[in-house]
Amino acid sequence: MPALSPSPLQEASPAPSAPQQVADSLAAAVDSAAAGLDSATADTSLNAIDHIGREVGEAGRLLISGEWELFWTRLYEGLAGLVVSFIPRLLTALFVLVLFYSLYRAVDSLLHRVLHRSRRVDRGLENLLVKTYRIVAWIFISILVLDQFGVNVTALLAGLSIAGIAVGFAARDTLENFISGITILMDKPFRINDFIEVADTYGQVEEITLRSTRIRTLNNQLMVMPNIQMINQKLINHTILGILRVEVPFGIAYKEYPQEAREVVLKLTEGDDRLHPDYPPQVVVTALNDSSVDLCLRLYLADPSKAVPVRFEYIEKIREALREADIEIPFPHLQVFIDEAKAFERSFLMQPHLPVSRASDAPPNAEA
Repeated sequence: MPALSPSPLQEASPAPSAPQQVADSLAAAVDSAAAGLDSATADTSLNAIDHIGREVGEAGRLLISGEWELFWTRLYEGLAGLVVSFIPRLLTALFVLVLFYSLYRAVDSLLHRVLHRSRRVDRGLENLLVKTYRIVAWIFISILVLDQFGVNVTALLAGLSIAGIAVGFAARDTLENFISGITILMDKPFRINDFIEVADTYGQVEEITLRSTRIRTLNNQLMVMPNIQMINQKLINHTILGILRVEVPFGIAYKEYPQEAREVVLKLTEGDDRLHPDYPPQVVVTALNDSSVDLCLRLYLADPSKAVPVRFEYIEKIREALREADIEIPFPHLQVFIDEAKAFERSFLMQPHLPVSRASDAPPNAEA
């Protein structure tokens, strides 16, 4: 059979040079090594799982068939092989855990000291940053430890992401409170130890968490408010500006003089160290009511935490001081004056008052 002559294309293609052959060989070697490493890692995990499955299945078959001696032998060999294959990974995982846990504790201590000494970071924001760091650090350490056991971390994270989306839709209220807590800690409408008034409740802020705010009321009760409610309704902070004005309203009768009442009430504030020295107290007329002339004592406190006891104290003092000064504090009443009521001239309403005799006082012959 005649030999085939080379085609013109084969004759035209030049032979690869020696450097090109060396480069191609190195690239092929690197690719094969990388593929072999990936396949070795995957094969190791799969082989371990397959080996455990085969040993369990064989032990179950021996147990059912009643071959107890072979069952215990197979069980011992399977456990021994599992321990031998598991110990190197366990030691590597323990080393990674100890190393990164030590690093985590060092960074946690340093972060806590830095945030605690900072004047721009309050306790609420400090707790938020520390808790966030701890959660992120433990997730990172867990991923590294699981990777030492041959777990596919990428697939695990993908599954957790899908599960996180589903949980997010189910726990929408929790996420809203979480975001509201971050907003409170960043915007700082109130801080820990501030006296606030929210939802018709007055109290001191005890703690700000990512889900709720804890307020200690005047009755020494702890009120837990969701953070979403703390930012969606009216809130009054009595502490944030440092100086607080306390108003004590009272009223006097129309026949009294406001200036006399003002002098009597202002004498009560003399020598009170709780009042701010730069803001003198005032007594002003606020309204002309139906039954009284309404006045208000305005006090400026240097310590806002004393607002409630000061208000209660001066309410009683004003009442006693006006009583001693013979200044009437009227109660709500209504006076009716009838002028030129001609329609009632011949009615019994305009007749003089006559005493009503009893039946026993009537004459004996009087008709019933």
